[in-house]
Amino acid sequence: MNISHSRYAAPVVRILSTLLIGVAVVTGSVGPVCAYAAESAVIIAAPTVNQAKIKGPLQIAVFAGGCFWGVQGVFEHVRGVRKVVSGYSGGDKNSAQYDTVSTGKTGHAESVQITFDPAEVTYGELLQVFFSVTQDPTQLNRQGPDSGTQYRSNIFYVDDAQKNIAQAYIAQLTKAHAFSGSIVTRIDPLKSFYPAEAYHQDFLLHNPTFPYIVYNDLPKIENLKKVFPKLYTSVAVASGY
Repeated sequence: MNISHSRYAAPVVRILSTLLIGVAVVTGSVGPVCAYAAESAVIIAAPTVNQAKIKGPLQIAVFAGGCFWGVQGVFEHVRGVRKVVSGYSGGDKNSAQYDTVSTGKTGHAESVQITFDPAEVTYGELLQVFFSVTQDPTQLNRQGPDSGTQYRSNIFYVDDAQKNIAQAYIAQLTKAHAFSGSIVTRIDPLKSFYPAEAYHQDFLLHNPTFPYIVYNDLPKIENLKKVFPKLYTSVAVASGY
């Protein structure tokens, strides 16, 4: 696959990890590099505080949990999801560009905006996938090989109902000691969401053999399929970009 690293202007750590993975694939020495691969899903209970499935207008959820390539890729395979867009939340419009966000100084987090049908999937179920499959909520300002505040674990709620469900779920998971460490996921009001550049959209769908995707993100899709078979759909929805 002909992919230019300069085109994606990735942070140095993402470039280095991708190059290391590429070398390992060529040489066959994939052992040490596999430390960068996605971790196994953590089996967690469903949220006890949730909304029932109801017919109504499509709703929005916004989550951040590391590189948005993988988070978008996971939620594009969740039944009831109609659209997933990669973008930036937590900062202002003027600095919502990849090169600037990648400095970690803009306040943004790489995020995904999920449009979903509440008659098919609940906000609580999306949160369960978010905590179980897409990221490690105990990692502060990093995920896997990516480090910086732009890779933080963050829930951006659109209304009080989402806020209450998210707060209650984190309290539930903390009480149950669902993870080996403390959950550091932030819960903040959604003030704005800025779609990322077009070349970031549906990156996993368009580049399934890109080394970073193979080792960090494709395992997350398999985890979704195994852990949440009723929520998994093999037909992914695209962002439309």
